[in-house]
Amino acid sequence: MELTDKLEFDHDDREDIYEYVESNGATRPEKIRKALTMGERAFGHHTAILRRDGVLEEVDGKLRIAFDTGTEEEFQTDDVEFIIRQAREEDLTGLVGAIRQAIGGGEYVDAETVADIVDSEGVLLRHNELESRIFFVACVNDEVVGWVHLKHPEQEKLSHTAELTLGVLEEYRGNDIGSHLLERGLEWAASKGFEKIYNSVPASNEAAIEFLDSRGWKEEARRRNHYKLNGKYVDEVMMAKQL
Repeated sequence: MELTDKLEFDHDDREDIYEYVESNGATRPEKIRKALTMGERAFGHHTAILRRDGVLEEVDGKLRIAFDTGTEEEFQTDDVEFIIRQAREEDLTGLVGAIRQAIGGGEYVDAETVADIVDSEGVLLRHNELESRIFFVACVNDEVVGWVHLKHPEQEKLSHTAELTLGVLEEYRGNDIGSHLLERGLEWAASKGFEKIYNSVPASNEAAIEFLDSRGWKEEARRRNHYKLNGKYVDEVMMAKQL
């Protein structure tokens, strides 16, 4: 299933199964069946169709939302070896922790919001009539050390856009992990037909602005005194890149 696909169900039971998995994350089939008070035969039939159609997948005995994940890429620098891949539901705790550690200074408000939402919902992947989200992660020895997140509003007038957040743990910066994550996110967005990617950061986050500017992002607008960080008013810098 691709993030930009419109989900249409031709049976209410299949929609109920999907919505349960979306709301609760990867779950054992029997738990879903009992929660929906669905007969074994009917449940087996509908989950088989959802799996066949690439809407759900079963991994380690649990049903979860299926996405077109792409390949797992390996990279090596003089100091570190890392892989970049699409995030899985089981990455949720490590990913939220990495985001919060990476933004420790509180100068990446959008990323902090992403971490709070994912943590409170307890669901990493999201794909419904309101919005969809996907993450790619950089991992060292199976530990998440960086991420790129894309959120896509399902409203027709904004269907060509996606919001991106990106970050790397401080001790792993300087190894091009952020550059590779950004490239992976933009390649994925372009392959799905997005035309514009945007990101907003406080003006005080000069490192993030410089990073994006050096990679072809442009400042589109600025909201004066939009944030209040540590008692001081700070502008919001709204940056974007055309694909």
